[in-house]
Amino acid sequence: MRNDSMLRSDLLDELKWDPSIRNEDIAIAVKDGVVTLAGTVDTFMQRYAAQRAVERVNGVAGIANDLAVKLPGAMERSDSDIAHAAVNALRWDVQVPDEHVKVKVTQGWLTLEGQVNFFFQKDAAERAVRSLAGVKSVSNLIALRPIVTPADVKTRITSAFGRQAKLDASEITVETIGSRVMLHGSVRSHAERCDAERAAWNAPGVMVVENELYVRSLVPALL
Repeated sequence: MRNDSMLRSDLLDELKWDPSIRNEDIAIAVKDGVVTLAGTVDTFMQRYAAQRAVERVNGVAGIANDLAVKLPGAMERSDSDIAHAAVNALRWDVQVPDEHVKVKVTQGWLTLEGQVNFFFQKDAAERAVRSLAGVKSVSNLIALRPIVTPADVKTRITSAFGRQAKLDASEITVETIGSRVMLHGSVRSHAERCDAERAAWNAPGVMVVENELYVRSLVPALL
């Protein structure tokens, strides 16, 4: 069994391994597998990259990302400049129906609003603006407007789990109520938990995903 001290050591190594993260001002605390990130980073993209690095480490049961973005002077941009850059980034991304997405910026905090048909469009919109200079935070408030509500949503999601090598589909149960999907059971890592949620979002007609999967302890195989 891996304890919190061992997990923290792996997390520090993973942050050092990722060249996109300046980790000198990042502090890590671990309690019962739940990881808290604190400190400051230079860009919102680094804050996001730090969280993704933590998600990749086996044994992480949950994440609290309390990292603050402290922009160097050269990275400061006016809200107007950020808004214009965001609009152009959305317009140039072929996965984003930019005519249905609105941008608001207040003191570097960027908010996306509007309605799209699929979760991948909502995700693509956030990805398009995440690395823009001057952005301190991104709030993705884009709503999903389902074009269908198929009766076989549960079957589609379960089948998707079975096709993905990263997911142990036998340990995941899917429950559906209308356009709401609930995931129950256990997974091997926090990254697998996120993969399962993303797979559920890809089913047509899904408006809400409640991810109740828990990360089970990694028990060494008996020889």
